[in-house]
Amino acid sequence: MTDPHPRVHLDRDDPDGLLNARTDPGSAAFGTMGAEAGSDLNWFALLRQRVQDRAAGSSRYQWWVLWSLLAGLFALNFTFTVFIVALPTVATQFHTSVTVLTWTMVGPLLAYGLAAPIFGKTGDIFGHRRLYLFGLAGAMVAALLTALSHNVDMLLFARTLDGVQGAATGTASGALISRAFSPRERVKAMGWWSLVGAGGPVIGLSLGSPIIAAFGWRALFWFQLGLVVLAFAVVSIVLPRSRGFDVEDAEQKALARREFRRMDWIGSWALSLGITALMLGLSIGPSKGFSSVWCRGLLVLSAVLLIAFVHRLRHAANPLIPPHYFARRNFVMPLVLRTAANFAYFGAFFLFPLLMERGYGFSISQVGALAIARPIVFAISSPIAGYVTMRIGERVSVIAGAAFLTTSLCLFALLEPSTGVWVIVIALALSGLGMGVAMPSTSSVMANEVLPSEFGVMSAAQLLTTQLGEVAGIEVLETIQQSLTRQRGLVSAKSGPELLATFHLPFLVGAGVGAVGLLSALFFRSVPREQPHRRSNRAR
Repeated sequence: MTDPHPRVHLDRDDPDGLLNARTDPGSAAFGTMGAEAGSDLNWFALLRQRVQDRAAGSSRYQWWVLWSLLAGLFALNFTFTVFIVALPTVATQFHTSVTVLTWTMVGPLLAYGLAAPIFGKTGDIFGHRRLYLFGLAGAMVAALLTALSHNVDMLLFARTLDGVQGAATGTASGALISRAFSPRERVKAMGWWSLVGAGGPVIGLSLGSPIIAAFGWRALFWFQLGLVVLAFAVVSIVLPRSRGFDVEDAEQKALARREFRRMDWIGSWALSLGITALMLGLSIGPSKGFSSVWCRGLLVLSAVLLIAFVHRLRHAANPLIPPHYFARRNFVMPLVLRTAANFAYFGAFFLFPLLMERGYGFSISQVGALAIARPIVFAISSPIAGYVTMRIGERVSVIAGAAFLTTSLCLFALLEPSTGVWVIVIALALSGLGMGVAMPSTSSVMANEVLPSEFGVMSAAQLLTTQLGEVAGIEVLETIQQSLTRQRGLVSAKSGPELLATFHLPFLVGAGVGAVGLLSALFFRSVPREQPHRRSNRAR
């Protein structure tokens, strides 16, 4: 009878048989060619292993995670503002209008709203590291398609795809940061996260404008592609699978697949489509009219879908968001504040250039020099606020931030023809300071309210309310200003006191919404922190 597992007999006098992968079991420690085993590993795997070992053994490992994620986020968002500068040139090349190309901004927002809830839950189930890398891969494809676009349809598709990857990277990065940092230190990490979110577009405008001027708008996205590839390599190296960032065990994967199938898909799609319909309705409102059939239909559809989502929250076996979270003030109030604050901030952000050009007769370059003060203050104040919040608490921070923002909108609403530029600069600085102080605390408070297994859904909820506030603020305040311009017969006017007066009401509306955010801030509860013991002055 033949032995199914024949033993290999080594001839010790035969040196050729030694260290042979087929005859010598000891050769397992060596490569298939009889060389050292490490030589079979590619250089990237060796580098990754070495960096991961060093990072994992560091007492500041969470900061390794943060900086690697922020590198990716910067690569993704630095083109946000600078591409707007290139729209007239792109419109000429593609024989279309700037109005059509504004959908390169609206399309990603809609795609983001559609994908974020599902991506957030998917990351919770399968792992956020994998989702983040998936988003970076999608960003590579979007940048490549944008750079190669030969007509307006391909360009719009590429930029809309960029919104899908934004939903993946946005939800995953917030969840990964929350997982890496302890509850008491999350606000510091979120401060740096806000710095990149606000400062990235400013740096992009400074770097991207010369690139566009020298090499054309396509070069901007070739440059972005290189940054995203670099960011993908950094994240792959620094974030190991073994840290619980991904589901890797076979049994865990099977459980994850079952949980994914049991997910409340009806409720998830109701939320995604409801938010998308709402943002689309708000987006076409100024051009089509909020009383138009299309706009009304989208807003009604949104209301029906969101009601269906609420119904699924209450009755589904596995709802997207556990309904008991909505009874917790530190879960609900951050969402209210983020929506209200972004409504006020981005509504004012959009109106400010029109205000200065049509109200005061400023040139585009003068407006740009002033406008940059707001995001710069936002970016600088965010990390500082994160550290200060460790001492004063999240509640004080969000109250102060909401108060600064509301005061800023009030100053804009009170501008007169004789108002000095220094007042405008103060209003801009207060707006950026308000967001920089408030936003890190809203993120950390909410993250500390949910289970680690639900960080993805929490992050998606934060970013969805942010997007909704942005779109609503821009479209509603713009509609109010345009309506006043038409009512007063100033459509053909270029600038003057009469046009300046049409901006008072929209800024007051923005201040009113900001005040709603301030009211919600009063209900925040700070994260408990242990106070350091003071040393006694007396010798013991």
